[in-house]
Amino acid sequence: MSDRVMFLKVKRAYSNLQFRTRVGLCELPLALLVAVIAIIAAIVAPSLLVDPLFLGGLLLHAGLLAAAFLAPWEKFREGSYVAIPLLDFVAISLTRNGAAEVLPGLSLLAIFPVIWLSASGIKPSLSLLSSFAGPFLILGVAPLLGLAPLSQFGTAVLLSVAMATVWTSLRFASMNSVYSQRKLEASKAEVDRLQGENNERELLLEAILDTIDVGLVALDANGNRTHTNRQQRSYDLLVQAGNTNDDGASHLYAADKSTPVATARYPVQRAAAGETFANYLVWLGPKDNQRAVSTAATAMKDGDGRFTGSVIVSNDVTDMVEALSAKEDFVSNVSHELWTPLTSIIGHLDLVLDDDHDLPQNVTHQLCVARRNAERLYALVSNLLASASGAASVHLRPTDLTGLVEHSIESAWPQTTGTGVTLEADVPDILWTTSDPLRIRQVLDNLISNAIKYSPDGGTVTVRARQHSDAALLEVQDTGIGMSPNETTQIFGKFFRTAAARESSIPGVGLGLSITKAIVDSHGGTIRCSSQPGAGTTFTVTLPLHRSEQN
Repeated sequence: MSDRVMFLKVKRAYSNLQFRTRVGLCELPLALLVAVIAIIAAIVAPSLLVDPLFLGGLLLHAGLLAAAFLAPWEKFREGSYVAIPLLDFVAISLTRNGAAEVLPGLSLLAIFPVIWLSASGIKPSLSLLSSFAGPFLILGVAPLLGLAPLSQFGTAVLLSVAMATVWTSLRFASMNSVYSQRKLEASKAEVDRLQGENNERELLLEAILDTIDVGLVALDANGNRTHTNRQQRSYDLLVQAGNTNDDGASHLYAADKSTPVATARYPVQRAAAGETFANYLVWLGPKDNQRAVSTAATAMKDGDGRFTGSVIVSNDVTDMVEALSAKEDFVSNVSHELWTPLTSIIGHLDLVLDDDHDLPQNVTHQLCVARRNAERLYALVSNLLASASGAASVHLRPTDLTGLVEHSIESAWPQTTGTGVTLEADVPDILWTTSDPLRIRQVLDNLISNAIKYSPDGGTVTVRARQHSDAALLEVQDTGIGMSPNETTQIFGKFFRTAAARESSIPGVGLGLSITKAIVDSHGGTIRCSSQPGAGTTFTVTLPLHRSEQN
């Protein structure tokens, strides 16, 4: 227990005592010391016990101690207890003068009533005067009455000045103590106020966090939970529903809804390990009551880069995931239903057009129009099927990207007829990549076709390819209508079309770029878009280079 705590306990116990008991305790130290002096006197000089002055002083000290403990001071006028230290000077004077020859130093006992007067709280001027006059009474009265040599008079003055100085020092010390106490109390009051405000904020924050429908977990530097809101607790209950599943693991599954997530891959475990992640989809709960939750975590670090904690948020996306699944199932089913009749239509049109029958020119023209539209619809169905099937399958092998660019531009020339668009290529003689030529050709055809389509007022479409660091860099740049920076962040989403494309009635359903990104991702590459409205668009694709040691 600290000294300060002990002091506060003693102070609290003292303040709970009766007032007369507190007065008695103030007198007790002097009385005990006088009792010790009396015992010493009885041993050293028994004759002092019959000296009228010494004996009178002892009796007065005893009477003052009894009065201090027994008198009902709380009923008397405030400050009346000061009579005790004032009479102490008289008692000390009698005791000292009675034992002057044997015990001359007893005049120093005056310090006890001086201390009491300094701490009494009575009028300072009266207290100081008493602290000077009282000690003077002890030594100064006897010389004036001719009972002691006049030289003692100077000693009396010196004692009085010394005691007045002691009173002054004690007074200033007491004032400093009071000031420090008040400052401490003010600080404590401020701390209590701030603590109260902090508690209110914590309650408000907890109420807010329990109101939102997003799960939240806060971790400290050791990976221990410091806060979990109501929604997260409901997720935890879902994970632990029925305690455990058949193989002893919690009900936490991967995106396929059936593969249990390894403990090290739990969102909280990943966050505790210092990972930062987003859009980590897991399924919670038994298989007959599962919810899809998208989780994200942000690691917190101090100025030295040390991990100090993490915050994990979890959002229920079951409805969205099921809606996307239903949409993809619908697209896939419809596409499959359209595939067979379209294949049959195109096949029969080819048979008719390739036949040697001498058909009228207008009939042949109409059949060609029908075939072109059937092929357009076939391409749309192919894109729908590719989108519904998820990631594109690729067969990697050494591929010359320069040759693919040249073939794609050659195939795209007919699309520029009547558009005023010029196609340009800026490629090296040869640039080897490790890629699927059919899939990368599909990427090039999509990007070049879009560049031409979204340049309705003409302009230039430039295709560039070059080696950049340890990757092959492919750029398709146009000078067309462009798009806003916000639209560039959504352009690779399924069925997304820009406002300008919708307003200008440019044909399309918004699947080409989604498929393009899936193909690039399957190669381990990246694709990004930069654009400004009216200033054209640039798509940049990175692909892995082919290294000879890979052969």
